[in-house]
This record gives sequence, C-alpha cells and structure tokens, in this order.
Amino acid sequence: MTLDQRGAVCVLGTGLIGGSLLRAAVAAGYEAFGYNRSDSGAEAARRDGFDVTGELETVLRRAAETDALVVLAVPMPAVDVILTAIATHAPDCPLTDVVSIKQPVVDAVREHGLAANFVGGHPMAGTSESGWAATDPELFRDAVWAVGVDEGTRVEPWTRVVRLALDCGSVVVPVIAAEHDRAVARISHLPHVLAEALAASGADGGALALGLAAGSFRDGTRVAATAPDLVRAICEPNDAALGAVLDEIIAALVSARESLRAEGTLGDLVEEGYRGRTAYDRRERWEITGVTPGEGDWLGELRRAGQRGGVLRTL
Repeated sequence: MTLDQRGAVCVLGTGLIGGSLLRAAVAAGYEAFGYNRSDSGAEAARRDGFDVTGELETVLRRAAETDALVVLAVPMPAVDVILTAIATHAPDCPLTDVVSIKQPVVDAVREHGLAANFVGGHPMAGTSESGWAATDPELFRDAVWAVGVDEGTRVEPWTRVVRLALDCGSVVVPVIAAEHDRAVARISHLPHVLAEALAASGADGGALALGLAAGSFRDGTRVAATAPDLVRAICEPNDAALGAVLDEIIAALVSARESLRAEGTLGDLVEEGYRGRTAYDRRERWEITGVTPGEGDWLGELRRAGQRGGVLRTL
C-alpha cells in the first residue's frame, strides 16, 4: 500500500494524543488536518505549521470530500457532540478513535448510525502533560495500539486504522471492546486511582514526609500529576470494570492489613506483587502472521491472537 492509497487523516481534537497523532501522521507523509474546539489550541497548532481549524463543520466537510479517516480524539464526555456532527457532515467516512475506553464509544457510534465504518482504537501512550504544547510526533514509537476486531468490523476501515497505527511507529494489539475495557481497568485506570491515593497520603504526612520522598514515591505518583478533570474523563466512564478491580485491590489491602496486625507480616501480597511485576518484565510480544484481513474468521483469529499476547507489526 502506497502513501497515496492510504488517504487523508482528519483528527478531531488536538490535545496530547490527538495532536501527537496529527504530528506523527504528517511526519509519516499523510495529508493530515484537524479540528480543536479551543481557538488558542488551534492557533498554537497553526503557528507550528499544522492545518488545524476551530470550525468543526468546515473540517468535516473537507473530510467527506477527501474520504479522510476521521479520528475522534476528544474526552469521552465530548464524544456524543462530535458524533452528531460527523453523522450530519461526514457520515460515510471511515472512523476511529483514541479514547481510553471502548465499549461506551462503540455504543455511541451505533446510536448515531456510524457503526458500519467504525473501528475502535486506543494508543497506549501518554504523559501527565496535556494540550498542544505537550504533543510529540514520537509519542507512539514502540507503543502498543489497541485496534478493535469486534463482530461486524469491516476490512476497509480496519486496514486504514492499522496502517496509520503502524506508520506512527506502534505495534497493534487486536482486541474487542469489552475485553479492552476490562484490561485497561487493571493496567491504566487502577494505577491512576492508586497514584491519587498515594499522592494524597504523602501530602497528608506533611513537609517531613514529602521532604523524605524519593524514587518509589515519585514513580508511584507520576500519573497523579495529570489534570484532575482529565483523570476523571479517562477513568470514570469505565466505572463497572474499574469498580470490580477496586473491589479486588481493596480486599487484597485489607488482607495485608489484617495479616500485619495479627502476625507482623504483609502476607502473600508482596510475593504476588513480585510475581506480577516479574511477569510484566518477562512478557514477550510475538508477531501475528498467517491471518488475511477479510478472509475466513479473520476477526476471531486476530482476537484470539491478541489474547495470547500477539501483535501486528506489518500488514
């Protein structure tokens, strides 16, 4: 597939993730343009030489004219408004997203009649910073990019989404929406909640505690530096899966507390944590091959491969 065959990319929302995607797409040779609700954000992007406007209808009409891949890069609370505009002005464009939760996006896309051309996406990358000033074309380099293989996914938009992810430097993990949300509750949303609790505990210890804080506190609280409104937008839409994982972690902490009180030991928690971290360090990503998009049970084959740790590195 040549660059000319890949088509244009229209990014709706040019904050950290969307703006970095716009930069990465341009760097990879795509015709890429975007929209940002904030005039100051759009102006900042234009000053850096990127084609970004604050006029949503205008940018969507352009997307329709160029058959651009439209990328939803707004927080979950803003998704419905943007989808309404897409359904009005660019209903036939291939559509993806970079929202940190998938099932609510899938449901919203279906409600707006846009499911036929939609493929969910979530690049597993980011920093505690936000806004255009924090964008980086290398943000996705060697990162994992989750791409949906839900039932009914069509091969044409799926291929375009995967190609964009690969061209941004990522590897692709095929996954269905519900399984994605349960997984990120554990490895993304729960860490945000724990970081907030740890940071609050450190501050409650006063100047002495913070004065003694070193690497473990710094690393454990890194994501707590994220703007609170953004943390809420990331975590709260995944309330069911996150709530279930919080129940698990609370039970584990209560067990450790009771063991410490009764026996002076943290019980099994330390060993289980060590095993978990070791498993993370030793994880292996193997390349998925032998699946032809659009043929046979390709969606099921990709889903099962993703469950076993497989990634796509090429198309």
